[in-house]
This record gives sequence, C-alpha cells and structure tokens, in this order.
Amino acid sequence: MGRLWIKEIIRHRIARQFESPCAVGNERETLSRALIEMDMPQPMWLGKHDREYEKFRRTAFTAEHFVEPIRFDKLEIEYIDDEKEKKQRERAGRYYDE
Repeated sequence: MGRLWIKEIIRHRIARQFESPCAVGNERETLSRALIEMDMPQPMWLGKHDREYEKFRRTAFTAEHFVEPIRFDKLEIEYIDDEKEKKQRERAGRYYDE
C-alpha cells in the first residue's frame, strides 16, 4: 500500500497538496475521489499519462487536459510506496550507525 501525492502547482510552486491512501492499480479512482474532496475539476487521463505513470510513477496535467477552466498551472500526481520508503530509511539508518 502507498499514497497518492496530488500537487496543485502555480508558478512552479506547490500552492496546495493532498495525500490519499492508494493501492497500486487503483490510482485513477483515488485521484478522482481526492479531486472531488478538493473541489477540483477532473482531468482527462490520456495515453501520455499512462506511459509516464507506468515508467516513473508520476504524471502531470496542464490546462489542455481539463474541460473546465482551472486556476492553477499544473496538477501533478506521484505514487509514494510506503514499503520502499521504509526500506530506504532502514538502510540509511544502518549507514549512519556505523
């Protein structure tokens, strides 16, 4: 299990952010629910987003991906794997303990 990190970007800065628990393969549904909670329009998820998300576990939506007008420059989403993060912290802790 992990988290979906949703960031609203205005002028290259995070204006608003939200994290939501997310299982691998359930990203679109989690994004949809989170955007409803944040009172934001739903983007169109295209093949470009599938490829980026599959390769990097992150993607971005700009004004051209929304039917409604948006008040931000870009919406970025990123999957954060809690297990991977935990392992990295454990490895870093061993390195600093030596």
